[in-house]
Amino acid sequence: MKKQHQIKQGAYRSDGFIAKYQKLVSGTVLPYQYDVLNDRAEGAEKSHVIQNFINAGKAVRGEDAGDGFYGMVFQDSDAAKWIEAAAYSLGNFSDPVLEKQVDDLIDIIAEAQDADGYLDTYFTIKDKDKRWTNLLEAHELYCAGHMIEAACAYYESCGKRKLLDVMQKNTDLLYKVFIEEHHGGFPGHPEIELALMKMYRITGAEKCLYLAEYFINTRGTDTDFYKRECEARKWKVWGADPGNGEYQQSNIPLRKAERATGHAVRAVYLYTGMADLAAETGDSELFEACRRLWDSITKKQMYVTGGIGSTVHGEAFSTDYDLPPDTAYAETCASIGLMFFASRMLENEVSGEYADIMEQAFYNTVLAGMQLDGKRFFYVNPLEVVPGISGVAPTHRHDLTQRPGWYACACCPPNVARLISSFGKYAYGENGDTVFCHLFAAGTAGFENGMKLACESEYPYGFTVKYKISGSGRLAVRIPRWSPEYTLTVNGKSFAGAPENGYVYIPVSGEAEIVLTLDDKPRFIYASPKVPRLTGYTAICRGPLVFCFEGADNDGDVLSLKLDTESGIAVKEEPELLGGTVRLEIPAVRVSQAEELYSSASPVETPCTAHAVPYYTWGNRGENQMRVWLPVKK
Repeated sequence: MKKQHQIKQGAYRSDGFIAKYQKLVSGTVLPYQYDVLNDRAEGAEKSHVIQNFINAGKAVRGEDAGDGFYGMVFQDSDAAKWIEAAAYSLGNFSDPVLEKQVDDLIDIIAEAQDADGYLDTYFTIKDKDKRWTNLLEAHELYCAGHMIEAACAYYESCGKRKLLDVMQKNTDLLYKVFIEEHHGGFPGHPEIELALMKMYRITGAEKCLYLAEYFINTRGTDTDFYKRECEARKWKVWGADPGNGEYQQSNIPLRKAERATGHAVRAVYLYTGMADLAAETGDSELFEACRRLWDSITKKQMYVTGGIGSTVHGEAFSTDYDLPPDTAYAETCASIGLMFFASRMLENEVSGEYADIMEQAFYNTVLAGMQLDGKRFFYVNPLEVVPGISGVAPTHRHDLTQRPGWYACACCPPNVARLISSFGKYAYGENGDTVFCHLFAAGTAGFENGMKLACESEYPYGFTVKYKISGSGRLAVRIPRWSPEYTLTVNGKSFAGAPENGYVYIPVSGEAEIVLTLDDKPRFIYASPKVPRLTGYTAICRGPLVFCFEGADNDGDVLSLKLDTESGIAVKEEPELLGGTVRLEIPAVRVSQAEELYSSASPVETPCTAHAVPYYTWGNRGENQMRVWLPVKK
């Protein structure tokens, strides 16, 4: 069977819950972020991103570079991700003002490209003679990768190829440096691998495929490369340890990798590129490595919210089952990268588990990364916060009780925007004769095989998904693992087909109405006893949503609550709460608080009702306690 692949941007038009978020990105997030990039957003940290490109253009023309370079070494990537998000948004909604802003920014970026194709404002402005001498830290290839993705997205959505031409010229330079001139090495921050695969599919340029293969095949085969590179130069960005190959995912050839290690975002970007390459070339050995790494993440190192990378030390994976809720790092970008990885694994193997994880990450950690008004963002996504400890104690300083505004290191905000704007690419797939519904999303979609689909649903709050489909072929509908009980009808009649690897395949000829009804009952979740902090605790999910307990709903105190798991959970619709949501009511007890720090007196337990809201909505009502996991009443 021909392999499943993503639908093209613009083939899906959203409605309902997803449309609300896409309109928020279009109407609020992108204009706000554009102001940030231009250093005119009130209260935001200075970005200087667009000015860096203007100054680099001056340097290329031999003029004075103005006020020089400002920001992180990877500052260029903020512009790239904004362009990519804007491109996807333009594929959803016509917006001449936004399109002109993108065109104008692309003109500025093109002016900053050197004659040989080089494009990186940090080195163009500051240290031209240091190019390619610090692959470990300097993010040249990372920035190139994000700009390649932006170029591909803008061409796909709007048909404009100026930035694509700029990045093809840049790719020609990379091929010359790394392949023809045998520079050696591989990116310290993987990302370009997946970007090159996107450009290969759009342009057919074999150099892109060859470069992606080179960076993936080379990584881990020369474990001393970064050490030699470090010894040969007399400068550094942060002083990263060149010998820590496990952290850099370079201690072993990738085909032999057994477990996910190191910086979590870098890891899942790398694994996405690996899975993409495996799907394109049919490399079964590379796919088997991806499968092992997938299992390592999702079966031993992932939070119930779909968050990954548990430790603040290096923003990294720690060790198996080390998933503390109160010191979780769980960077928003890491969950976005996990969705990328899942979508590419689906191109190798149609299995519901990949879409299940995409859904889990999106509706919980990814959406929690952005405030409901679209103007503030979490970099870190804890599963427990306590004012006075979280954000204050040295061990908890990274876990904030409120979303900050813009960051000096602003990778997460534009990353959220581009993921939400391109949601349809993850929700639907296709091959020669089959349309795949990976995620449930109201709206319409068209496919290359001529099939057309309209989906009606109030998901993730409504659990009936109605498809009206026309054409000839098959519709493959995912049955989530969390809903073992479901009903499926075709034209009003029960359909008895059994799921295959998590999907039910339904023949379509002409027009059909297919209705999937999933289990809407809330459910208690229990962690493996191998997770130290969670023995005797429970969490609550309903559909794809993880719920949490905030002080705002529980008399200011969630730390003294214990849940009664034997008495059922009530669902209360709250159309005026947090943009329209549901609140769960769970029988519980509240443990009395002793005056002393320690006491021999037995605590008194008073019956009460605990109230929970979806995790993605937390932190929108001021500073208060929050917990996902609560102890179980005996």
